[in-house]
Amino acid sequence: MINVLIGWIVSGMAVFVVSRLLPGVHTDSFTTALVVAVVLGVVNVTVKPILFLLTLPVTIITLGLFALVINAVAVLLVDTVVPGFKVDSLLWAVAFSVVLSLINGFLNRLSK
Repeated sequence: MINVLIGWIVSGMAVFVVSRLLPGVHTDSFTTALVVAVVLGVVNVTVKPILFLLTLPVTIITLGLFALVINAVAVLLVDTVVPGFKVDSLLWAVAFSVVLSLINGFLNRLSK
């Protein structure tokens, strides 16, 4: 239980840091970043696998690069659901997902 709480806070911190680094991504507060982390986790568990299966041929043809677009669509979905979180475009959503993955991986290594 404590590991889930730590992971949630680490993900929230990562969302908050990325929103401060990228000018096309905006969060109102750290609380909003925590909500984004939860909703993004739910979207990654529920919607993203369905999108991945539906676009599997395109993903194979592009050698996996289309997975970046799937991640961006997940981020844009979170943008529509969470008030106080705004992503300006698909390109910023791709950048957000890439930078978030890098920062989240780094922070997770530090927390273990």
